[in-house]
Amino acid sequence: MWLGGGDVSGQLDLSGPQEAISPPWRPHPVPLAPGSLGPGLGQLLWGPVLSAVTPGSDVSGELVSDGWGHDGLSLTPFGPTGAANMGEPQGSMRILVTGSSGLVGRAIQKVVADGARLPGEDWVFVSSKDADLTDAAQTRALFEKVRPTHVIHLAAMVGGLFRNIKYNLDFWRKNVHINDNVLHSAFEVGARKVVSCLSTCIFPDKTTYPIDETMIHNGPPHSSNFGYSYAKRMIDVQNRAYFQQHGCTFTAVIPTNVFGPHDNFNIEDGHVLPGLIHKVHLAKSSGSALTVWGTGKPRRQFIYSLDLARLFIWVLREYNEVEPIILSVGEEDEVSIQEAAEAVVEAMDFHGDVTFDTTKSDGQFKKTASNGKLRAYLPDFRFTPFKQAVKETCAWFTDNYEQARK
Repeated sequence: MWLGGGDVSGQLDLSGPQEAISPPWRPHPVPLAPGSLGPGLGQLLWGPVLSAVTPGSDVSGELVSDGWGHDGLSLTPFGPTGAANMGEPQGSMRILVTGSSGLVGRAIQKVVADGARLPGEDWVFVSSKDADLTDAAQTRALFEKVRPTHVIHLAAMVGGLFRNIKYNLDFWRKNVHINDNVLHSAFEVGARKVVSCLSTCIFPDKTTYPIDETMIHNGPPHSSNFGYSYAKRMIDVQNRAYFQQHGCTFTAVIPTNVFGPHDNFNIEDGHVLPGLIHKVHLAKSSGSALTVWGTGKPRRQFIYSLDLARLFIWVLREYNEVEPIILSVGEEDEVSIQEAAEAVVEAMDFHGDVTFDTTKSDGQFKKTASNGKLRAYLPDFRFTPFKQAVKETCAWFTDNYEQARK
C-alpha cells in the first residue's frame, strides 16, 4: 500500500502478517459540526491520500487512462509526504472507498482531488485489483490492513436493463456476498460509519409517486432486475440490524440515474444514457441513423456523477441517520428517454435520422423520487444543469474513446 512514500506498487500487500483485531468497539455516534464543509460543497477539502487504486482501471481491473490527464498509477500525495500512517491519531478519519474505479468512485476521487483538505482526513481508494469482495477472507484482510474509521461502499455488480434481465441470479448472489462481507468487516475493525450506495430501481414496481425513503420495502421491485434490487434492499435491512444490535452508524444513499465521465458506455450492458452516447458516436462516425431502444416514453431523473460525489462526501461527514437518503435532482427535472436522446444528439452535433425500436423493452416506466429530505438538509445545493452535464460527458467520451469502458 502506498503511504505517501515507500512502496509505490499501487497494490495492497495482503500477504504479510496481519495485525490482531481487537474486539469490536462502538463509540457513540457524534454528529459532525455544522458547516464542516467550509464555505460550500464546491470547496471540498482532503488530506493525504492513501492510494491503493490504479486510477486507470475499470471494475474488472483492466488498466486504462483515467481521462483526466493521468495514466497508470497516481502516486502524488495530497498533503505532507508520509503524513498518513497506520496509527490512528485522535479525531482523524481514514476513509476507505470500495469500488473506486467505477463511475461514482472516480467522481469522488476527482472532487476530492480538486479541493483543499480537511485536516485529519486520509482517503484510501481500492478496486477489484486490491481484493475480491465476494470473498470473505480477502475482504477481511483488506479491512485489517487499512483499518478504516469510515467507509464509502460503492463496490457492486452492476449493469443495464438487458443484462439484469439475463442474469438476475448472478446479480443477487454476488451483491449479497459483497455487501455482507463489507459491512461485517467494517463492524469487526470498528469502523465508525459506513455509507453504502443503493438505487431507485430497488423501489416497488407498483407504488405511488413520488417515491421517498420510507417506501423501499412496500412491495416487490420490477421483475426485470429483481435480483439486484433485493440484494440492494438487504443493505438497508442490515444497516438497521447493525444499529439495533450494536449501535453502528451504517447508512445508505439512494441516487437516481447516475451518469458522467468514466461511465460504462457498453451498448448492450450499460445504462441508458451512456449507451445513447456511444450509439450517437457510432452513428455519427458511420453516417448512419440512430436507433433508440424502446418507445422513448419512460421518464428518469438523471444526476451528474460529480454532483453525486459532492453529496456523498456531505453524507459521510454530516448525515447521521441510519435511514437512507435519496440523492436526486427535483421531480421537475425528470426527463423522458426521448428528451435524453435529444440532449445527446444536440451535444454531439448529430444530424442523422433518429428512430425508436419499439420491439425493445422499456423497463420500468417511471420511478420519480422525492428529494424533499435532501432539500431539508441542503436547500441551496445547486445541481449541474442536465444539458451541460450531458455535454461534458459526451466531450469526455469523445476525448477518451479508446480508453473508455465500452
